[in-house]
Amino acid sequence: MFTFEGKNIKVSTPSKHVVLVELNRQPVNAFHEEFWTEYSRVFDEISAQTSADIRVVVLSSALPKIFSAGIDFQSLASTAVRGGDGARVAVSLRDTILKFQYAIAAPERCPYPVIVAVHGPVYGLGFDIISACDVRYAASDAKFSIKEVDMGLAADIGSLAHLPKVTGNSSLARELALSARPFSASEAEKLGLVSNVVEGGKNGVVAAALELAKAIASKSPVAVAGTKRLLIHARDHSVAENLEYTATWNSAMLQTSDLAEAVKAGMSKSKEPPNFLHLRRSKL
Repeated sequence: MFTFEGKNIKVSTPSKHVVLVELNRQPVNAFHEEFWTEYSRVFDEISAQTSADIRVVVLSSALPKIFSAGIDFQSLASTAVRGGDGARVAVSLRDTILKFQYAIAAPERCPYPVIVAVHGPVYGLGFDIISACDVRYAASDAKFSIKEVDMGLAADIGSLAHLPKVTGNSSLARELALSARPFSASEAEKLGLVSNVVEGGKNGVVAAALELAKAIASKSPVAVAGTKRLLIHARDHSVAENLEYTATWNSAMLQTSDLAEAVKAGMSKSKEPPNFLHLRRSKL
């Protein structure tokens, strides 16, 4: 067991270099402040640790029928700011929203690719969570909804920021965000939100995500971490800016021993994967 797992989150290592993070708050993975604070901490500790040779993270739900129902509105109502000076209330609420946004963006900060495997309902905050991940797989029983307009507010924790950047159908994305209507895994694939729909439920989609994770984990950790960082930079910058950033990045990363190791493995008749060093250890 990892020391950084918590009350609402399980962490395990199902295969070499792969960490499985499972949301585990009964009955429906509804997020209150303790949960989203723990979620942020777990990802940030995975990112910062230097002992285990982690290369890929898979995120899923430990609950058999649901990924997440979203925010815990009962908890939210009990902590809402009421009364007082409007400007000061706004400052307090803004601080809370920014802290919440930072927590849910933790997978994007993680230097390792994060593959999310969802099943059952993925509502509201659940959608915010998956939109911050690198790769999204869905079970055929998954059902999505950008639910916030039904609750009287615009989604503010990541969905609307990420949705235009991670999907390929602007009209459909706007329709779903404005209407809050539930949509299926097949429609999510059509939207470009998920890259793979796996027949069945939780077990099948998690297994598929773990297989992808194993394949990615066999690659150079320097190359994989660089690819993630450059793709995120490309999303937020022009082509010219990204090419310049890439040149600077690779002027350092081309000095890695992983290049020689990958070439040696490619020329070898052995089916053994290359033996790449721990990303967080510098001694050769």
